This record gives sequence, C-alpha cells and structure tokens, in this order.
Amino acid sequence: MPITAMRPFLIGIAGPSCSGKTDFAKALALSLPGAAVIVPLDSYYRRLDHLTYAERCQVNFDHPDALDWPLIVEHVERLARGERIEEPVYLFDQHTRAARAQTILPAPYTLLEGLFTLHSERVRNLLGLKIYISTRDEVCFERRKRRDVEERGRTLESVEWQYNTTVRSMAAEYVLPTRRWADVVVSGEEPIARGLSNVHHYLGTLPGGSSAPQMATDGGNAG
Repeated sequence: MPITAMRPFLIGIAGPSCSGKTDFAKALALSLPGAAVIVPLDSYYRRLDHLTYAERCQVNFDHPDALDWPLIVEHVERLARGERIEEPVYLFDQHTRAARAQTILPAPYTLLEGLFTLHSERVRNLLGLKIYISTRDEVCFERRKRRDVEERGRTLESVEWQYNTTVRSMAAEYVLPTRRWADVVVSGEEPIARGLSNVHHYLGTLPGGSSAPQMATDGGNAG
C-alpha cells in the first residue's frame, strides 16, 4: 500500500539583516490555515572548526559563500518532498556549528527565512511564494546592535565593526538585488498585520485559493 507523503507549500522570506524577517515569519506561520515550520538559513553557515576563534571573527558572514549551499539545497529539496531534515544548530557566539542537530518534521507549510533565501535559483524554484522584507538601513543597524548584544552574546564594538565593514556593503551587493525575485514586498517598518494582509491577498490569487498543500500517494517515504 503506497505511503501518503505530504507536499508542503514552501514560502521564502528574504531581506537585509534585522529587517524583520524572523518576526514576520513567526506571525505568518501563526496566520496560515495549517501547521507551519520555520527553517532559518542562519543555521546553515559553514563549519569553521578548523579555524581559531580569532580567525572565525574575521570571516565575512554576510557573503553568500559563508553558507553551506549544497546542504541548503539538499534540505530544501527534502522539505519540498515532505521529508524530515536534520537542521544544523549554529553557535553565534562561537561562529561555528554545534555537534548536535535538530530534527525538522514535515508540515503543511514550510517557511525559509534568511538574508539569502532568494539568492539561489535552485531554492527559488522550489518556493511557492517569495517574500522580501524592505527596511531602511539605519533601522536595521539599530536593531542589529540590540539583537546581537542581547541575544547572541556579542560586544557592541564587534557588532558595529562587522556592520560597517561587511553587513552594509554585502547587503547592497547581494541581498537588496534579490527583491526583484519577490512575489510580495513587505515593509519591515509598518505593522506586521499590514504585511500579512498583503501576503494573504496574494495567496488568494493562486490556484486553489488558500494554496493548501497537496497530498501525494506516490510511495515516497516521509522520513
């Protein structure tokens, strides 16, 4: 008897650092008509165990090459098939991955969020909806300082150095241009409810109305 495999609806959320992607993803997940799981691309920075901590601090984490793209593509493809993945656990205060991983089970909706969510064509082609969060640089900078100090154990000086050295310039070169791939552009400075309304309006225009995930019975193994 064939195994019923879930075909999740994948949503990608991109935008500059601290534009509001994570908060928007959480709010969107709660507003969808089915269960949703959020997969942050921040979990997929490359392993840097071979470098000293001082050397890791000099790495440009705001360049697309800082991410493990083969693993990202593999995991997004598995998620699109309704299969579980083992998401890496990244240690931001140490600039490397933990030895452990966390299991992500398939859900009707899967939300991918991160700076470079819309960077890879292979990833974009798997997304049913592409969202870009647009927020002014000065707003992002203030949010970044607060977040990295309070949540990621960074010093204010290191945060300011990184932002002025790589974050701003890399966003201009690699993140902001991905706005052109978005189906919906949302302001990261306006109330989240307004952005959610725009997203749900777009979802209502897709075949099937609410874009409810489809169930397939092709014998696939959701494991």
